[in-house]
Amino acid sequence: MSDLHQITAKERSITASSFAEVLRRHRHAARLTLEQLAEVSGVSDRTLSDMERGRSKGPQHRTVTALADALHLADADRKQLVELAREGRLRDRWARPTGLCELPRSVDDFTGRAAGLAWISELLRAGDAPGAAGVGLITGSAGLGKTTLTVRAAHALRPDFPGGVFFLDLFGMSPQPLPVDEALGTLLRALGGADPQIPGDVAGRASLYRSLLRDRRVLIVLDNAASEEQVRPLLPAGGAGKALVTSRRLLAGLEGVRRLGLGPLPPPEATELLTGILKDRGASDEGSAVRQLAQLCGGLPLALRIAGNRLVSRPGWNAADLAARLTNEERRLDQLSAGDLKIATAFGLSYEQLADATRRLFRRLALVPGRDLDAALAAVVGGTSIEEAWDALDELVDLGLLQDNTSGRYRFHDLVRLFARDRLRQEESAAERDAFTAAMTSWLLRTATTAGRWFDPGYGDPGRAGPDAAALSSLEEADHWLRVNADNWLGALRHGASIGRFAAVLDCAESMDWFSDRWMHAPHWYEVFTLGAEAAAALGDQARQAAQLNMLAWVHLLPRDDPETTLRYTAQATDLATRSGATIQVALAQHHAGGALRRLGRLDEAIAAETRAAEIYKANGDIDRYCHSLGALGTCLRDAGHYAEALEQYLGLLALLNDDRSGTTPSVAALIRPIALARVGECLALLGHRAEAISKLTEAISLMEQGRLAFPQARSLETLAALLAEEDRTGESHHAYARAAEVYQAIGDAEASSRCRDLATAAP
Repeated sequence: MSDLHQITAKERSITASSFAEVLRRHRHAARLTLEQLAEVSGVSDRTLSDMERGRSKGPQHRTVTALADALHLADADRKQLVELAREGRLRDRWARPTGLCELPRSVDDFTGRAAGLAWISELLRAGDAPGAAGVGLITGSAGLGKTTLTVRAAHALRPDFPGGVFFLDLFGMSPQPLPVDEALGTLLRALGGADPQIPGDVAGRASLYRSLLRDRRVLIVLDNAASEEQVRPLLPAGGAGKALVTSRRLLAGLEGVRRLGLGPLPPPEATELLTGILKDRGASDEGSAVRQLAQLCGGLPLALRIAGNRLVSRPGWNAADLAARLTNEERRLDQLSAGDLKIATAFGLSYEQLADATRRLFRRLALVPGRDLDAALAAVVGGTSIEEAWDALDELVDLGLLQDNTSGRYRFHDLVRLFARDRLRQEESAAERDAFTAAMTSWLLRTATTAGRWFDPGYGDPGRAGPDAAALSSLEEADHWLRVNADNWLGALRHGASIGRFAAVLDCAESMDWFSDRWMHAPHWYEVFTLGAEAAAALGDQARQAAQLNMLAWVHLLPRDDPETTLRYTAQATDLATRSGATIQVALAQHHAGGALRRLGRLDEAIAAETRAAEIYKANGDIDRYCHSLGALGTCLRDAGHYAEALEQYLGLLALLNDDRSGTTPSVAALIRPIALARVGECLALLGHRAEAISKLTEAISLMEQGRLAFPQARSLETLAALLAEEDRTGESHHAYARAAEVYQAIGDAEASSRCRDLATAAP
């Protein structure tokens, strides 16, 4: 045995390669391929390949015997092969392998992920506490830098593991992930085990492996895990050994591990990473162009590295040039390619793991117009039941191809959506894509129309709109669906208009009449009612066109605060309504014109217009719109300085709203009541009754919050805050201003939000 210690490195290399050469010579003489010899001998082709390449220097005796039998070796040849294998095993026994499972290098320009590094450090350094987990699982979709983060942390923590830090790629995205027995064998050899000491079965290897990890302070990094079954035997069972596992899958079945889910880098860190990659370039890149490039990469470290490498390798380019190329969505994935790094390839590995039905749904989800969706829409797009859609969505989330949240909605990363769209073009015909899009558009328009009609007091039972109403059984559900799916149904409205589905588009736009009052700060009403007006014109229906023009007048009166444009729309609406005999639309045009005239300071004209509107509504028995006109008339009186008359008008309106026999629709009363209460408060304040005014405004604000009437709520909070300040109730005033700032911020009025925030912090 001492002679073995005297073997030089050169001699060891010759001996190892001699075994490989002898085995290869005998296989060639037998005219067998690796696969054929594997089939005859029962030894895996991977193991045979390792032997012939010199990677497996000392195979076990029974393995060599099986090979000798399969090759029909004569006694001398058999003895030589067995002896060479024996010498290799003896070498392995007395000389621990070097470089086996060595940790990859850490990139010099690593950026960000401070929270992730701290999480790993805390996990591994606190792991000695009784009951503490010694295993960390880092998950996330392709391109997020799971391996880079884990390798960075492992290098930093190497001094804490005197027994060594070992890295093993489990090939989880490969069609053939690393078998558990081979993984255990590799790790046992890296830990100093010799082949004669390594059991042949998985259970025996796992037991030996756990015993070695129990008493040795080592860190095992298991990269790219495929499944729970692959990982479980490779985890320490307590003691000094620790492990970090990375996987694109969530591996939800693993027990006793702590989990870290990675997301894209935030914009500042993404820009910093790209800047770091580009720091040694001769060319200078504008900061704004680098930020735009980082944004187009969606915060994915792999995409950022590809973009950076492309620029580094092409000194004549600058960041603005590449950003311009990436702006084209149709070409973005192709441009995110540098050498053997391709973002589409990374996504493709995950895609290939999916079942056929899930791949089909994944592709078709690229058709969804909005940024997120729910299982019901997924079922429509995929042409499946909702139960099948849930299963497929879970699979997509598990592989990181979709992101989910606690509200049951799913969304793509921008680059993954482009990949799904590319797969759709490659694997589905244009006719199939058109059919899926048409089915989705029809469903979205029907459902949005049904939801909108829940708020129309004149429509009756929304359930008569069709079977889709079954999913929206209350006004609250309809409100929620319209808000969270706004991008989707608006996208369907656009597509419907583009393909000539004018009747469906007009039905949907009309159904939004009353709902728009509840969500007046939403940014899309101009487009909704413009599409509605164009659809009505295409259908040649002047009365319905007048109604849509009146809605555009409303958009410019309240959300846009553009009274001159409002008057242009009301003039067009009045002309069409008069010619078509649509009396109610004439009244509505008068009502909107009154609001515009009031804002322009033409108060006598405004009072006259609102009075005419109220008279028409009353004569036609339209009590709901009559109430709207009464409220508007009160506002005109208030602005004209007739505070007592305005107060009387509002009190009369409240009495009408509170009278169950008035015929006012309950939902309309609930909408108008808080606004009327707020106006009562404003009039009381103008008449010098501040205490009563504060009480009424406080009550109105509470009702507005319940009804989600954000725009009037913000204005009433600001009015209340000013009154509280006049009463020297400074703390309450500051609190009201702060709440007003929050609501203004939520509806996108940054100027008003800033104004109220300053007043909230102003010294008394």
